[in-house]
Amino acid sequence: MTRLYSIALALLLSAIGASAELTRYASGSSVDVRPRLHGPALILQGGGGADLTAAFQLAVDRVRGCTDCDTRLDVVVLRASGGDGYNSFFMGLKGVSSVVSLVITDRESSSRPDVVKAVRDAELIFFAGGDQCNYIRWIKGTPVEAAVKSVYKRGGAVGGTSAGLAIQGEISYDSCPNQSAVSADVLKDPFSIDVSLSRGFFNWPQLRDVITDTHFQKRDRMGRLLVFLARAMAEGKESRLFGFGVNENAIAIMDAKGKATVFGTGPVNVVVADHRAEVLERGKPLTYRGYKIWHFDDGQTIDLDHLPKSGFKTIDVIDGQLSGDPY
Repeated sequence: MTRLYSIALALLLSAIGASAELTRYASGSSVDVRPRLHGPALILQGGGGADLTAAFQLAVDRVRGCTDCDTRLDVVVLRASGGDGYNSFFMGLKGVSSVVSLVITDRESSSRPDVVKAVRDAELIFFAGGDQCNYIRWIKGTPVEAAVKSVYKRGGAVGGTSAGLAIQGEISYDSCPNQSAVSADVLKDPFSIDVSLSRGFFNWPQLRDVITDTHFQKRDRMGRLLVFLARAMAEGKESRLFGFGVNENAIAIMDAKGKATVFGTGPVNVVVADHRAEVLERGKPLTYRGYKIWHFDDGQTIDLDHLPKSGFKTIDVIDGQLSGDPY
């Protein structure tokens, strides 16, 4: 009996340890509100801690279909690290009934019925910052991913900040294995270990053919975004790709038709690559002539299908060097 008890205890402790991989922080009502939705909307935040309440309120109101009504939403914050930092922020928005932050640190948690139900029943899903590689490892291809997509399909809002923004484009710089590409380095070798691109996570229609990037000007990420675009053009079948680089303390709220309103201390940078690179080889610096770059500031609207025919910069990359200031 002693041996059997020991085995049973070991199995129980193992099960407890597995379930402890998920942490949940709940605020607000426990009643599922299930309102009629009027989205979808995308929340595309570059990172940083600026007060962007007006932008998030716009996303909530677009999903509610009103600015001054009693309709309320449930919010789920998905994280791979951290705690309940967003709970009080979202609860402070008009029209939010509850917020649940789920810290997922293993793939098994993304198949748990209670986790999948919490995500599926929400009206707004927000991915926090951290390391986007963990979202790729632990959520991509799981029932939680399908649940997030179901929220969008119902007319809800989905988005993220920093790492949570990096996974929103059709093509993602996934930062696996846990590295952050530096512009100067990857311009010298676009096939360095720091450049890892993923497809097939989220495929929002408004972000088709788009690569998103974050903390943009502060961390000088234009060079690496140009590399990502050149690599994706060479590896895919698209005739044109867009880079969507969002500065810290800036955010774009995109509606169902793909029109995005910019808030905060922008700009949001839109880069177009519409041909293949002249030199894109392992161990050699990138050469690509003719990137087009637009900058959109607070209050402006971005429409990727109808970009302005003037007001853009043309930047070349020759032997890994930019021909001018891209910012």
